[in-house]
Amino acid sequence: MTEGPHRLEQARLNKLQAIEGLGVDPWGQRFDNHQRIADVRAKCPEEIGVDGETVRVAGRIMSWNDKGKLKFSHIQDWSGRIQLMISKAEISEATWQVIENLDLGDLVGVDGIVKKTRTGEISVFVKELTILCKSLAQPPEKFHGAKDIEMLLRQRYIDLIYNEGVLPRMLNRTRIITSIRQTLNDRSFIEVETPILQAIAGGAAARPFITHHNALDIDLYMRIAPELYLKRLMVGGVERVYEIGRVFRNEGVDATHNPEFTMIEIYQAYGDYRAMMELTEAIICNAIKAIGDSYVLPWGDKTIDFTPPFQRAPYGELFLKHAGCDMHDAAAVQQVAKRLGIETAGRHPDVIVNDVFEATVEDSLTGPVFVIDYPSSMCPLTKRKRGQPAIAERFELFVHGMELANAYTELNDPRLQEDLFRTQLAGLPEEDSMARMDHEFVQALKVGMPPAGGLGIGIDRLIMLLTNSRSIRDIIYFPLLKPEIPGKPGTTGSDNEF
Repeated sequence: MTEGPHRLEQARLNKLQAIEGLGVDPWGQRFDNHQRIADVRAKCPEEIGVDGETVRVAGRIMSWNDKGKLKFSHIQDWSGRIQLMISKAEISEATWQVIENLDLGDLVGVDGIVKKTRTGEISVFVKELTILCKSLAQPPEKFHGAKDIEMLLRQRYIDLIYNEGVLPRMLNRTRIITSIRQTLNDRSFIEVETPILQAIAGGAAARPFITHHNALDIDLYMRIAPELYLKRLMVGGVERVYEIGRVFRNEGVDATHNPEFTMIEIYQAYGDYRAMMELTEAIICNAIKAIGDSYVLPWGDKTIDFTPPFQRAPYGELFLKHAGCDMHDAAAVQQVAKRLGIETAGRHPDVIVNDVFEATVEDSLTGPVFVIDYPSSMCPLTKRKRGQPAIAERFELFVHGMELANAYTELNDPRLQEDLFRTQLAGLPEEDSMARMDHEFVQALKVGMPPAGGLGIGIDRLIMLLTNSRSIRDIIYFPLLKPEIPGKPGTTGSDNEF
């Protein structure tokens, strides 16, 4: 019969008091010169029973097997796990009394000899043990992998500690972002920071979060994109510029969407969308190399082959193949839309085209594939193809139906930009339109912005794909959840639906 939580908590408190009674600080002190467990494992002699180096490691107790005067344990740090062999004959009496009051979840530091046991397991034969933090909380009941998704999302630290693979995945998130920075820095791009609170929510089609500044008595918007500020910097002479940061969109929550997420936007003076394709491939391929050794990665029961160069496919050709009609044939597009149950009344023809594209094409794009040359009316910040005003020099990168990147040859004609700002896309509500007037941005363009390529990549989605994670919440440390109602577990609603 399982002990009640209060009894287990009291047992831990009793051990805490016992440690304090020994004159030992149960919360620990500085523990210098310890080594990563992975590095210690690498130093272990191959021969069984042969003493290796004297080592010092620190970590959390993950298993405990008490054989009286001989105790076996495994501790874990962020690089791995190693067995401890603790013999009373090798430990001072004072330290042994501390060891008798240890629990699963406690943090300890040890000094000892690394070698393989008779069974071949790499172990530290402990000479000294220091308690670094007493854990007062009982580990999850299902110790070998906590399964309560609700609890794991709210207490991500439990997920990181007790579910195998979670911490390495999150550390790979950092390695991927570091690699992206390195790729750009090696190409002379400069990282900057632009405002998160903005007077106009521009640069993308999305519904913003609205807040209020009391001192100025004005409404402000949490940014939906950093685009228009980064372009101002190009006008000012910052020729290669990027920003990695949070953006905020007041929209739905599902497997690939969180209201706040991380993206990167990049602008290169004197480039175009073809230069951005080359840069996108370099960013992704270098990120893959930062966490592994193969361009072929698992994706559920499938694989993704990121071997460059990625496929290029024109939007119009894909539309004709999958929707069955020319995207410029408005009547035929209307028929397809009606058959698919897509609303057409009072909506711009190219908005309908895009809805049909999403319904018929996107799920078929296993990729990675650059979908290029979009209808220009859908791209008010994009330069038109020379001699083809109905086509914009834009691409989106798709992988298994997921949009991963979006890039343009940037529009730098202030007159055309102003006209496009004035002509909002038909059928889109005001709060969703990317075509709202930003007078300051137009004024910046009048000063003169160099021809340029611009690129945006959803960092969270990229990490999902590179780590074989099927939900965005698996690669965000703290995804947004509904407030928990005390005494009512499972109150996240839609949070448990993806």
